[in-house]
Amino acid sequence: MPTEVWYNGLVQTQLEELADNKVRLTIEVPSDDLRHAVEHAASDLAQQAKIPGFRQGKVPMPVLLSRVGKERLYAEAVESHIGGWFWAAASREGLRPTSQPDFDFELPTTEAEGWTFTATVDVQPQPELPDWTTLEVPRAETAVPEELVEAELDALRATVAELSPVDGRPAQAGDVAVVDLVDPEGEGGQRDYVVEIGSGRLVEEIERSLVGMSAGESGSVEFELADDSRRSVEVSLKELRERVLPPLDDELARTTSEFDTLAELRADVETRLRDQLEAEAEGAFRAAAVDRLVEATRVEPQGPIVDARTRELLNGLVRSVERRGVDFESYLALTGQRAEELVARLQDEAQRSVAREIVLEALAERLGLEVADEEIVELIAEEAEAAGEDPRPIVEELFRHGGDRRLRTDLRLRKAVDRLAADVRPISPELAEARQAIWTPEQEKAAAETKLWTPGSKE
Repeated sequence: MPTEVWYNGLVQTQLEELADNKVRLTIEVPSDDLRHAVEHAASDLAQQAKIPGFRQGKVPMPVLLSRVGKERLYAEAVESHIGGWFWAAASREGLRPTSQPDFDFELPTTEAEGWTFTATVDVQPQPELPDWTTLEVPRAETAVPEELVEAELDALRATVAELSPVDGRPAQAGDVAVVDLVDPEGEGGQRDYVVEIGSGRLVEEIERSLVGMSAGESGSVEFELADDSRRSVEVSLKELRERVLPPLDDELARTTSEFDTLAELRADVETRLRDQLEAEAEGAFRAAAVDRLVEATRVEPQGPIVDARTRELLNGLVRSVERRGVDFESYLALTGQRAEELVARLQDEAQRSVAREIVLEALAERLGLEVADEEIVELIAEEAEAAGEDPRPIVEELFRHGGDRRLRTDLRLRKAVDRLAADVRPISPELAEARQAIWTPEQEKAAAETKLWTPGSKE
């Protein structure tokens, strides 16, 4: 049976399940979106058209239509936007296509009305979940090592440490150096650059060259870029200072915290570290439980959904790097990565990410987990109030434009993880390693057949 999804009182998509893990989406494009697409197509065609008496890109619409015709204009508008309309609808429906869609439509005759097209596409079948209550997942015990407490206290000491000139010895890890990094041919470089040796802020070859160097010394360092080319730089150590840490005593506690004694400070550090380690252990356990379910279900998503997720990860990484003022090519050179290797790694990560969502959605469906509007409102209210904002307009805007759907999906998957983590069997990491060491492929059962699943499907 087809199912309809309503947004703002208008039918936007109609989903019909077909045989062989296919679905047909009937998608209605609002007139405003169609008009926007036509305007973009007209602008693109105007840039390409060479019409006597008009500059490229400045051709009036009536003249453009008389030259190219309305049919070509609408064909250009549809061709350039239909993919985006489809993927937006597929995302709203929670579908995961495994192939490119086949479109069926007639060109619009006017942009004053909505326009409808259909898309038939293969989708990821719903996996047959195993009995997840029998799955064994390693769960680390949390204990606070004494050396971790000491390292935290040393970090506090470092915040109030004095920087004193180094006398009578060469540079070593932990020293703060002032260096010049100059291209041998005089084409650019960095002067008076302050860096802590061993912090990883410079390429490894440069950091290694600084260790053992004394103030006033220079040297040439050669290192390899990601494209296998080599570059050299003149490194000059101009100044060298070392951190002189204050004593570990009650005065340090009063200087760096709200506590009066070192014993109180140490107890607080231990408590915070224990809470942090327990949170990390719980997060790792939950992630391992999901991955164990993926492994037991044998879900290996492929196709456009993985490609799209890979692009998301890559674009996010590029934006993150550029926000730090580093262009992406330089980032690859400094980290010694090839672009192809990075994309392959991100693709593996994308595949794992999609697989986790697939099994969690199947688990949520099996358990009948739902998210009420009140839960979404409560979450938004908590976050808005924490930021000092009025949650009411945020909630209204979210629900008005359908933004609650993504948040609802996230909360539903979180509930599924909560249930999974509560149901699996925690075992020690040592026992998990021992069992992994004696595992043989014959122990695995044949993968169960899968069947078509969409968010509205019932068992």
